[in-house]
Amino acid sequence: MEKYSQFRDRASGIAPFLPIVGQTPTISVLFHTFLFVVRFPLLISACLFYFCILQWLPIGSLGTKVSLWTILGIPGIWWVDLQIEGVKKGSLAKHLQTRLPGPGTVIASSFTSPIDVVYLAAIFNPVFTTSYPGTRKVKQVSLLQAIIHAFDSPEPTPPHSSKADLTDISTLIKRNPDRCIVVFPECTTTNGKGILELSPSLCSASPSTKIFPINLRYEPADVTTPIPGSYARFVWNLLSKPSHFIRVRIAESVSQESAANTPAQNKQDGSDATFEP
Repeated sequence: MEKYSQFRDRASGIAPFLPIVGQTPTISVLFHTFLFVVRFPLLISACLFYFCILQWLPIGSLGTKVSLWTILGIPGIWWVDLQIEGVKKGSLAKHLQTRLPGPGTVIASSFTSPIDVVYLAAIFNPVFTTSYPGTRKVKQVSLLQAIIHAFDSPEPTPPHSSKADLTDISTLIKRNPDRCIVVFPECTTTNGKGILELSPSLCSASPSTKIFPINLRYEPADVTTPIPGSYARFVWNLLSKPSHFIRVRIAESVSQESAANTPAQNKQDGSDATFEP
């Protein structure tokens, strides 16, 4: 783990690529092993059934949501604490169109676990993309490819074979007018304890496009995958725990237009803030 600890921030001491290790009491090892043995074949069967058969059939949005929530439910992901900035509990219906991502909008999501991908797919049925540092271009990927990407090593540049598939967010929105677009601007997974420098891919959205920042956190937090290729660790931590809790925070939408207007407002208030798209 020493090579991952070298990325520790000197000021705060945060190491975003160190795995979070959960504590399993010795007396409960047999119980956790039992849960894993029971759940593993169920999860594999559900995933194979969906990705090999159901996703190619016209099951509709409801069928897709039921299938994905079944996949989430097998390892005990039942509890989700959803909070939306500026919306009081019980009043979501009044703000449904303006406070939640919808067609023609962009989700800028944190990226800590493959569970991020499955949850976002179950809720919003979006188009997934991968971003790269130093370029505004993104690559459209399938749900399965986005899940696998959570275990991949960081790619500083787009693979040569994928350059022909690169596009921008505004083009993807035009191609998919009935869906929202998910962007992982950190480009790779972390343990959720810090925020990496963001890719400029979000700047390829049109100035008026609404961008919804979304953050997902997990309890226990050991289902994050900051280390590439940590399939076995992730599957064990996912299936051996009785249940998992997700905290979802959806911030108020922003756009390049609204951000560009911020300096003018701040200047009136005596602030020196600036914005560079």
